[in-house]
Amino acid sequence: MMERAGRIIGKLKFPKDLVDPGDMARSAWPAAVGKKIAVKTRAVKLVRSTLVIECQDSVWQRQLNTLSGQILRNLENLLGAGVVTELDLRPMTPRRGMQSASTVRPFELGVKPEPMSTDEADHIQDPVFRLLYKQSRRRAGTASSSSSQDSLAFEEQQRKASA
Repeated sequence: MMERAGRIIGKLKFPKDLVDPGDMARSAWPAAVGKKIAVKTRAVKLVRSTLVIECQDSVWQRQLNTLSGQILRNLENLLGAGVVTELDLRPMTPRRGMQSASTVRPFELGVKPEPMSTDEADHIQDPVFRLLYKQSRRRAGTASSSSSQDSLAFEEQQRKASA
């Protein structure tokens, strides 16, 4: 009879920094529960011999609780005895995916849509970058109107001096 590699590794005495039991338990989780359950759950960490599992919601939590004996036997077959002795099933906190810049609407950023213009900023495809560019240009224009006049006068002096 062939033994699984995880069980053999579980029996071997490696230094703790080489093979972490938590990593082994997290990687064995999908094989212990199957693809359909693994998609709805996630092994988070191993605390002593208790594997903390996040599941999609409380319904999944209850269902997995009824299957916990079978899951623990599967984990024991994969990892060896004593690595995981309990499951701590917790509902996941809802995670929100990243919002792409193309889905950001101007009113969400506090900017009213501007009419068609020949402004160079209108050629920037990304709405967030376009908004940032326009805001920084406005700030630079109001904060440095006198400094821009000074720089024009300086450039004119440089031209006269070089001529």
